Amino acid sequence: MPTNTDAIVDAVNSATNLLDRLSDRARDVPPSGIRRFFDIAATMDDVVSLGIGEPDFVSPQPIIDAAVESLRRGMTGYTANAGIYELRERIAGEIRRLYDVDYSPADEIIVTVGVSEALQITMLALLNPGDEILIPEPCFVSYGPTALFAGGVVRYVSTSVDHDFQVTAADLEPHITSRTKAIFLG
Repeated sequence: MPTNTDAIVDAVNSATNLLDRLSDRARDVPPSGIRRFFDIAATMDDVVSLGIGEPDFVSPQPIIDAAVESLRRGMTGYTANAGIYELRERIAGEIRRLYDVDYSPADEIIVTVGVSEALQITMLALLNPGDEILIPEPCFVSYGPTALFAGGVVRYVSTSVDHDFQVTAADLEPHITSRTKAIFLG
């Protein structure tokens, strides 16, 4: 009859075997150093972590009400791949109002569930395996891994306080090669 110790050893062995099954690209992406800080902050009652853009308040009531109402109206299925057309029209209108530029909601605006998805599909759409992308740093923790998962080669470009951490042409130029496909400006 197996003991609790045997079950624990089996679980560890299963996890080890699972790690061995991961793709090379998944294993090659380094673990996020900032994730460790998120985990530490989550154990502290007197700390509000804003590291991943998570607010310290619940969604405003009008947003909650609109979400509940959409559920009541049966809006529970998949949307178009690019997002609900009416929402894309409203986004185009807001961009026009704020910046006086026009984008077509039909073929120039995509709605995603968040920035991470948007970054990943952008990297997958732009990068072929081996293409280089220049990413100024410091930067958000997921910029590099999204490029790596798409098969890209990340070339980090250091910035400095001298230019308010804004990348300059002089910063980028030494890193551009014949394999450079994109420059990420976040």
